[in-house]
Amino acid sequence: MKKGRYTVITGSGSYIPPKKVSNETFLENLFYSPEGEKIDSPTNLIISKFEEITGIRERRYADEHLVTSDLAYFASLDALESSNTDMESLDYIIVAHNFGDVRVNQKGSDFVPSLAARVKKKLGIKNPNTIAYDLIFGCPGWLQGVIQADYFLKSGDAKKALIIGAETLSRISDPHDRDSMIYSDGAGAVLLESVVSRKPIGILSHSTRSDSLEYADMLRMDKSYNPDFSGAELFIKMNGRKLYEYALITVPQVVKDAVEKAKLILNDISKVLIHQANEKMDEAILQRIFRLFGEKIIPQHIMPMIISQYGNSSVATLPTLLDLILKGKLPYQRFMKNDYLAFASVGAGMNINSFIYKVP
Repeated sequence: MKKGRYTVITGSGSYIPPKKVSNETFLENLFYSPEGEKIDSPTNLIISKFEEITGIRERRYADEHLVTSDLAYFASLDALESSNTDMESLDYIIVAHNFGDVRVNQKGSDFVPSLAARVKKKLGIKNPNTIAYDLIFGCPGWLQGVIQADYFLKSGDAKKALIIGAETLSRISDPHDRDSMIYSDGAGAVLLESVVSRKPIGILSHSTRSDSLEYADMLRMDKSYNPDFSGAELFIKMNGRKLYEYALITVPQVVKDAVEKAKLILNDISKVLIHQANEKMDEAILQRIFRLFGEKIIPQHIMPMIISQYGNSSVATLPTLLDLILKGKLPYQRFMKNDYLAFASVGAGMNINSFIYKVP
């Protein structure tokens, strides 16, 4: 068999903030509807229903003195150490995020210089040929960064790339919006390397789609739902019901496209690693994927979940999940040689993507 160039994961890292925020923390919040009307239901019932739908019991918030680029830096260090990689040998540093560095007492997004440039500086990398840039692509940003890096590495012009997903969603969530309980902070990173192999390994295929014309506003920035809120800042807003319906229809097809591009069938897939957005939604997406392939039985433990403990940290959920599995920190979850993994994400834009990975 002729040799080919492939992209493989040689290291991973994550930063999970130590501060745990339980659902009970929100008992004192006053929640309002999108129309600005106070929700009359008792707050404990609102929280109970929220947990039932999303599966989230607690989430993590970053310490007040830290910003997103700090979290990205910590995850990068972890990934570099786990792979024994000389950071000066990196060809690319790609940081996926959506809001830049947001400080606790200064809610505006800070994008200049790029977070990737800040991470490169924090790492102390001198090499001018280590290209650092940001990627804004909604929750699928980290996965899209991996897809971009795959093109760079397969071209032969690059050998190593560090792909990071980091976010502090707690700082752009409206305390008067029930959806604020979804959001979390964190960072994850992977080191990708180009290798030559006679057998296909690493990233085998990928698929991406953007439905902006009709669905771009399902996730957006807007004022607080509380009409008496005095601040001028904007908060993340979501049309949860429509997003659920959209994801259920479109995500399974994108995953199916990626599986078929890799010339595989669903039964070849050992694990489905999906963006940790909403437990019930992710379970429904998985069921729809199996239905698309004409399969009725879903194997136990095929879809690892961490949302109950860590909430939705946007671009950080997938690399964090991956890192926890690679380091043996999730019960009943591990990868074996030659396992096929399907990654998928959906988020603002609306954007969806997926890639198929064969464990070397």
